[in-house]
Amino acid sequence: MNIVASDTAPRAAEPWWKFPLVWMVIAGPAIVVVAGFVTLWLAIRTPDPVVAEDYYRRGVEINKTLADKKLLPAQTGRNHAATPSDDVPLPKK
Repeated sequence: MNIVASDTAPRAAEPWWKFPLVWMVIAGPAIVVVAGFVTLWLAIRTPDPVVAEDYYRRGVEINKTLADKKLLPAQTGRNHAATPSDDVPLPKK
């Protein structure tokens, strides 16, 4: 029987960076870190808009101008289970 020496000799271990599965495991956290830095950059670059000092008064004024029930479907329809039957919003035509 003729045995080739390379068949019985143990192979030398390859370096870790030559295995594709290692790169798949590293890629997930690396992408998350990059996305975190992109989010931080966007948050610093675009500041939040300032809310008006009198936002509540402005909202009350808007509600007064929309006093007609047909213009307030969310307010009349949001609690439809507890709304009396005479106060049900009309369907759109």
